[in-house]
Amino acid sequence: MSKPNCGKRSRTQPFKQIGADMTAKIIDGKRFAEELRGRIAGHVERLKAEHGITPGLAVVIVGHDPASQVYVSSKARQTAEVGMNSYKYELPEDVSELDLLELIRRLNDDKAVHGILVQMPVPRHIDPNKVIEAIDPAKDVDCFTPANVGKVQIGLAGPVSCTPLGCLMLLRDELGSLEGKHAVIIGRSNLVGKPMMQLLLRDNCTVTVAHSRTRDLAAVVRQADIVVAAVGRPQMIKGDWIKPGAVVIDVGINRIDAPERGEGKTRLVGDVDTAAASEVAAAITPVPGGVGPMTIACLLANTITTASLINGLTPPSDLTA
Repeated sequence: MSKPNCGKRSRTQPFKQIGADMTAKIIDGKRFAEELRGRIAGHVERLKAEHGITPGLAVVIVGHDPASQVYVSSKARQTAEVGMNSYKYELPEDVSELDLLELIRRLNDDKAVHGILVQMPVPRHIDPNKVIEAIDPAKDVDCFTPANVGKVQIGLAGPVSCTPLGCLMLLRDELGSLEGKHAVIIGRSNLVGKPMMQLLLRDNCTVTVAHSRTRDLAAVVRQADIVVAAVGRPQMIKGDWIKPGAVVIDVGINRIDAPERGEGKTRLVGDVDTAAASEVAAAITPVPGGVGPMTIACLLANTITTASLINGLTPPSDLTA
């Protein structure tokens, strides 16, 4: 079965031939996420007008970690901007595991809530596995529950892990069909590497999953038409690892010292040495501004998917894998 093209291109794009004086195209994840949110807003309007359904996303945060607070606030703002109902629950750092699980149970039963997300990490006294297992799979917009992981594995309708879904959308937009491409994923996490493998296989790629302990990792990466770097090590993938004309998706977000900006200053870098890789790649995602903006947009897309399925409707094909 053919896959929907989640971007504006409708045909396969050839790899760009890179010369010594050329640099890779920058894949603008921020622009694509804005366009995706526009499509999501249209689907929200149709659900309201045709079925009387307003998708609702509940986000739960435990504690007051500044980075998590900023991220959750951004989720709440973007949820409201596309016309969905946004429900934010802030719990104290010392909330009991039992009380958190009770809140999740209430959200499971709340018909106005179609998606539930508990911001990770949770405090050490709370078992994250119990939290994930407590969420109704029908409302699991992060795709962390075993039931939804299994659905991705066998290709059933349902939410798809947000970051891999965003990567897939960017690849389809850049290349059109992914069929026959050799994709190398560097990183085997449950969050990115493993679900990314399944999505690329479903798009008829040949997929190699590598990691930090892969022997001669550079040689493995040099075979790839598509590189997805999600290993969590700053600038680990060097420019001479990249096959000329490859497309590089850099999922890494790493903070490193930046003395050139002043004492104590830092900057964000990916898992790829972007400057060097750009000399040989056809296209590459920047950090920041590449995969990052896609994650929240895909969270909203998943909320449309779950709201549709909960109400017996077919989810929009342009918002999922």
